[in-house]
Amino acid sequence: MSNTAVIERLVIPSDLSNVSLVESLIDKVCADLSIHEDLYGNVLIAVTEAVNNAIIHGNTFNVEKSVTVEVIKEEQSFSFRVMDEGNGFDFMHLPDPTSPENIEKENGRGIFLIQNLSDSLSFESNGKIAVITFDK
Repeated sequence: MSNTAVIERLVIPSDLSNVSLVESLIDKVCADLSIHEDLYGNVLIAVTEAVNNAIIHGNTFNVEKSVTVEVIKEEQSFSFRVMDEGNGFDFMHLPDPTSPENIEKENGRGIFLIQNLSDSLSFESNGKIAVITFDK
C-alpha cells in the first residue's frame, strides 16, 4: 500500500476572484514538493481549469456553494482533488473538442486540456470530484 496523505486543503466560495487563492496554494505545494518548473506550468493550468469548471459548471457561480481543493501526496506522485457541490456531469460521454463539428466551439476544451497536461485525470461522485494526478 502506498503512503498517501492530504497535505493541504482549501475551501473557497464559488467566485472566480478566488482562483488567485488556488494559484497561491499551487505555488506553495510545488515549492514544498520541489516540483520542477517545467511541471509547474502544467499543474497551474490544469488545476485552475478544474477549479474554474467547478465554479462555472458545477456550482453555477453560486457563492453559497463552495469548491474544495485537497492536495494528496503519494510516494511517486501528487494529486489535486477538486470538489464542487453541483449535480455532477456525464464524464463518460464528453464530446471530442478536436472533432470537426466541435473545433469552432468556444467551450468544451477544459477537460481535454486537463487530461493532456496531467498524468492522470479521474472523476468521482458522478463528476463532482476531479482527481488530477502528476508524477514527480
